Amino acid sequence: MTGAQWRKSTMSGNNGGACVAVADNLPGVVFVRDTKDRDGGTLSFSPAAWQRFVDLAKAIGPLS
Repeated sequence: MTGAQWRKSTMSGNNGGACVAVADNLPGVVFVRDTKDRDGGTLSFSPAAWQRFVDLAKAIGPLS
């Protein structure tokens, strides 16, 4: 994860609740973590798998 540049998801709430950080600047991998627990673990995805997830999430829309 050296060199990962983290950014908060634009879909994360501003109330300190469900916040997700994504690092998609490294070749061949996308990292995802909880912004409130940065040492609690990091998920990794292939760029293609991450794009499928994002596309599906956009199709479904907000859960609230």
